[in-house]
Amino acid sequence: MVNNFLNNTDIRNENIKVFSEFAKIDYEIVRSIHQKEILQITNWWKDLGLAKELKFARDQPLKWHMWSISVLADPNLSEQRVDLTKPISLVYIIDDIFDLHGTLDDLSVFTEAVNEWDFTAANQLPESMKISLKALFDTTESISTNIFEKHGWNPIESLQKSWKKLCNAFLVEAKWFAHGEFPKSEEYLRNGIVSSGVHVVLVHLFFLLGQGINKETVDFVDGFPPIITLTAMILRLWDDLGTAKDENQDGNDGSYLECYTREHSNMTVERAREHVSQLISDAWKKLNRECLSRPSPFSSIFTKACLNVARMIPLMYSYDDSPSQESLKELMRSLASHLESQQPH
Repeated sequence: MVNNFLNNTDIRNENIKVFSEFAKIDYEIVRSIHQKEILQITNWWKDLGLAKELKFARDQPLKWHMWSISVLADPNLSEQRVDLTKPISLVYIIDDIFDLHGTLDDLSVFTEAVNEWDFTAANQLPESMKISLKALFDTTESISTNIFEKHGWNPIESLQKSWKKLCNAFLVEAKWFAHGEFPKSEEYLRNGIVSSGVHVVLVHLFFLLGQGINKETVDFVDGFPPIITLTAMILRLWDDLGTAKDENQDGNDGSYLECYTREHSNMTVERAREHVSQLISDAWKKLNRECLSRPSPFSSIFTKACLNVARMIPLMYSYDDSPSQESLKELMRSLASHLESQQPH
């Protein structure tokens, strides 16, 4: 941890010692900002009531906010980090509904309600799915209002489109595996890039940043530009390698690796994993080219955020005992312990 390094390093050079003191002050300021954000997110999450209603789903708002902290490192972007965590949280929750809970009929009704953006279409759904749908609609509309007031552009149509694409992709996967079907690996990957949720998150981020918003860039971001597609591909393939072993994830939503090995019956699993690793490497090369290309339709801060998403994937989707994973756990413990100390007794 940075704090341990700053406190335990023996610094004898007076000039360096001054900079070290400034670093400690900066560290405490940033940590204080993050702790306030965690409190806001925790209260928002508690008010939604999803953790109480959806016992089958993940309940990890602190971990989900780690995405926002890592993607938007600038301390001045606190408001954007808080708002970004909200769609990130809902992506995980809706993923769990499709993977672990809903029947195919209910999932079809849920998706249709999202496509129509009409809550009355969900009257026949179980209560757990109705409360999730209401949370999705209310959160999306609240974020849209905030963006319009701050940047003068109402993104509601773009945000709705991103959620519609996500739920339709989730439903495609649900139908495949409910019927015991395994698509060709390329078909699975095309759909999996959408179902990764990366497009939803980065579309929200684009508008939250408020830079370079015009009809041309909005149409571009709505249509899965390469910088988003490649980031999503890296997440989908990395996740599908089987490195994510989330304790609550017992559903069967398939994987690229499984589809690929079924398609190439003579190939060993080891060779198939090498193939997936090569696809990830190739996607990284293309993503770097996209981020370095000029002129770019996107701001530098949005481009860097896309890179940061890709950089965080190995950390967020692995649950081993690596030093990086321990650092993430330690940061979460630190923020959580401070948060508990702030709660009324």
